[in-house]
Amino acid sequence: MSALRVMVVDDEQPARDELCYQLGRLDDVEMVAQAGNGLEALAAADRHEPDLVFLDIQMPGLNGFEVARRLLEYPKPTPVLVFVTAFDEHAIEAFEVNAVDYLLKPVDAGRLSEAIDRARLRMRAVHAESAADPMRAQLEQLTKMVADRQIRRDQVAIKVGERFLLVQADEIIYASVADESINIVTGHVVGISNYRTLDELQARLDPDTFWRVHRSHLVNINKIKEIVPWFSRNYILRMKDAKGTEIPVSRSQTKRLREYLKL
Repeated sequence: MSALRVMVVDDEQPARDELCYQLGRLDDVEMVAQAGNGLEALAAADRHEPDLVFLDIQMPGLNGFEVARRLLEYPKPTPVLVFVTAFDEHAIEAFEVNAVDYLLKPVDAGRLSEAIDRARLRMRAVHAESAADPMRAQLEQLTKMVADRQIRRDQVAIKVGERFLLVQADEIIYASVADESINIVTGHVVGISNYRTLDELQARLDPDTFWRVHRSHLVNINKIKEIVPWFSRNYILRMKDAKGTEIPVSRSQTKRLREYLKL
């Protein structure tokens, strides 16, 4: 098969440059276009007809999923799609628009090569007309992707300065609402989560480990250093972070805490 004709779509120039650099180091990959937003992406796809598109999800105007759905409606052959994003809550939705893979920023070189291999396999299947049962093939692809995501489900992306870091969930000491953002504190870093609410963050974490002890605080019960009695038989939790942060326990959660710790 000839070189893969590749287009990269991302509204952040540094992210595009880094991904293009990594792709340029791979064999049989030809960069044919870049785009900084959804409308540019659609125009470039129509003009250059890439085989493979690396598509950011969160962009102003048309987001990555909207671009993908419009590409699916084009009369021309739809390119293979790989989504690239800093956050990992969209994996299943990515497959609803027939994506072949889903990568987290910063993109690991090994995962990038794996995505290229998956794209080649998809193209070979199409060109050889060997996809006799497309629904079965899509189900197998989705099953494998969900399994892959399950392995990494305990990772959470947090923004520290201009970078996004992946931390293991069990490293999180607590998360709190502050200035309409969700701050996440670990033993090594403090950053901001992309989740809009504590409910969203809590939904992807182990409910036996992470407790919503207060409407503004979610704590890892394995990272509690001390429980301090407070007025009206309530408690303050002193956490194991460097500052020894104190977090109040709401009345509704005090009973649960007493029962769990036999207080």
